[in-house]
Amino acid sequence: MPPKGVIGKLLGAAALLAITASPAMAQSVAPKPLTLERVFASPDLSGPQPRALKLSPDGKLVTLLKPRQEEKERYDLWAIDTSSGAERMLVDSRKVGSGAALSEAEKMQRERARIGDSKGIVAYDWAPDGKHIMVPLDGDLFLAGLDGRVTRLTDTPQGELNPTVSPAGAYVSFVRDGNLFVTDANGGGERQLTKGASETVSWGVAEFVAQEEMDRTTGHWWAPGDRYIAVARIDETPVAVVTRAAIGADGTSVYAQRYPKAGTSNALIDLYVMKPDGSGQVKVDLGTEPDIYLARVNWSKSGDTLYVQRESRDQKRLDLLAVDPATGKSTVLLTERAKTWINLHSNFRALADGGFLWWSERSGHGHLYHVKAGKWTTLTEGPWEVRQVVGVDEGRGLVYFTGNRDTPLEDQLYSASLKGGKRPAAPRQLTASGWWNEAVMDNNGSRIIVSRSNSDNPRQVYLADAAGTRLRWLSENALNATHPYGPYLASHATTTFGTLKAEDGSTLHTKIMTPPLEPGKRYPVFMIHYGGPGAGRQVTNQWGGALNQYLVQQGWIVYAVDNRGTPDRGKAFEDQIYKAMGTVEVEDQLAGAKWLKAQPFVDPARIATYGWSYGGYMTLKLLQKSPGTFMAGIAGAPVTKWELYDTHYTERYLGDPKAKDSAYPASGALEETDALKDPLLLIHGMSDDNVVFDNSTALMAKMQGEAVPFETMVYPGQTHRVSGPKVSVHLWRTMLDFLDRHEPKAKEAQ
Repeated sequence: MPPKGVIGKLLGAAALLAITASPAMAQSVAPKPLTLERVFASPDLSGPQPRALKLSPDGKLVTLLKPRQEEKERYDLWAIDTSSGAERMLVDSRKVGSGAALSEAEKMQRERARIGDSKGIVAYDWAPDGKHIMVPLDGDLFLAGLDGRVTRLTDTPQGELNPTVSPAGAYVSFVRDGNLFVTDANGGGERQLTKGASETVSWGVAEFVAQEEMDRTTGHWWAPGDRYIAVARIDETPVAVVTRAAIGADGTSVYAQRYPKAGTSNALIDLYVMKPDGSGQVKVDLGTEPDIYLARVNWSKSGDTLYVQRESRDQKRLDLLAVDPATGKSTVLLTERAKTWINLHSNFRALADGGFLWWSERSGHGHLYHVKAGKWTTLTEGPWEVRQVVGVDEGRGLVYFTGNRDTPLEDQLYSASLKGGKRPAAPRQLTASGWWNEAVMDNNGSRIIVSRSNSDNPRQVYLADAAGTRLRWLSENALNATHPYGPYLASHATTTFGTLKAEDGSTLHTKIMTPPLEPGKRYPVFMIHYGGPGAGRQVTNQWGGALNQYLVQQGWIVYAVDNRGTPDRGKAFEDQIYKAMGTVEVEDQLAGAKWLKAQPFVDPARIATYGWSYGGYMTLKLLQKSPGTFMAGIAGAPVTKWELYDTHYTERYLGDPKAKDSAYPASGALEETDALKDPLLLIHGMSDDNVVFDNSTALMAKMQGEAVPFETMVYPGQTHRVSGPKVSVHLWRTMLDFLDRHEPKAKEAQ
């Protein structure tokens, strides 16, 4: 049930909804109605939204990718002086860039990183001397000085992928045409380190599932001091070819894409260690089983040991290997096992004492451990989750990390002792409650860049010391009359958080946004969900952007539930979805719909359900499971047949599709299409290489063959993220027009 007083608060606070979000809102000008055109136009209504914030090696500068006011999709490289706060542009993407078309490989890498619609500079890497920054742009590499001078490092018709500045700063490495190259940091002495690249073999890059599902975006790793470089060799020969038709406005491009569908062969992965000139190559012993995943690769502080995380194909075993870089010989240091699946992490940190920092869910919750010579020392504990290690200060014996110790609605920054123990001291919270926080730290553990937002305040960025004390704003992004969102502040709808009980007694978190409620009037509901494991939670105390505000201004109540199976609530909560996709998460969303129908301000006949990707799949399963509950459903880019999706994600949760007790048929969305009785709008980008378009065409054909009516809208040239200022307007207008056509006459409260 919702917290005590939630319903009364919603009904009795109509006059306050416009002003209670923050003091700035009370000072705003008369309300101005939002439009879809303005929601997706420039400048961003959320204010400045910088990316890739980093501290310079000497801590004197904060660098960031900053969007242009007039073109929010284009990013330039900027620097902020940490002492004075003075800002300056270091690299103007329009002046330096050539505007050359990106290679298909780079386009797909950007799609994997969910920045496919970004223009200009999307990444950069500081040189260790703190005087230069390596910037990839339009398929070539540039070296930017702090004085504004930019030197070109490469000038080739082929694109350079995964560029990296070596730890000592002597080299820049990159992948070109499938082989790894190294050039001197001053731009001279380019040399090719690997050979044998082909249509199926590549060096130094991450394979498809590593990028898409494993949060590993590179395939080569420098040792400290530039002594060695570890390089992955990917052989996709065993991977089946999927003919992907990228259907665009000007025609169709056909790509023969190696796509490992669930139950089929993965790429073969080998790991080599070599010197910066390519000599002394040794093959790493990854074991006798070839069908594995290369999960993570790290180096020891000294560079004398290479650490490799090797994951089994069924994802129930994770081994940490210690490798001698001179011989390639490996030893298993530890093994994690799970009855369901193991969640990968990026929280490994090698320590100067010869041990390392490790994250594990062995207690049922994700926590940190100091592991040395086989001994595990607990650093954090309790019924909450450590999310991400931000930094380590070995001199002071502290580790910095984000987590949700007090509430799953918020991430805070904490510090904890590296000493730990059987009953470790509680971590110290360094950020203010009431916000969702993210952080990055310098290499010395002395400065922190904190990015924060909540449901009523867009993202702010500030510089803090190691104790968490704010030193200066980097982007205060204050909500006032001059802010892009200023004209709309007076109509801002606050978010109310609540809880429900699942059938098994689990607590489910919810959120609701309403227009000013008039006594006796019932309102339609726009119910948003994702619902899948691993990512995509809807109910967090973060800024949600202007789109939900637009929906509320149009008279919709916006509502969401985080169901069982979603992350950040402990392993038992998430594991309930194992070999049971389309069950518990559907039950929990229906529990949310049941709660809504019981509220006096909700019209029970006008509840719409909407989701994208896994959320689109959820729309289909909800309509199939409970016909008549929703007035209509919108399914965007849904998975309809899990056998069409990739190995690492799908097998993690559903196992092998060829198994005798396969969960695939029941978990799919094609078996019960005849149960789809409510109005359905199906949407898909026609160049989607993630949830391939075949998922929607399979559903279309099945429904047409059964004479089941539905509506559809497809987007030529669009990938998994249908986006763009004008395209987004079209997308949302299509959805809202669909709902308008199927919305029954409004009812008055009884």
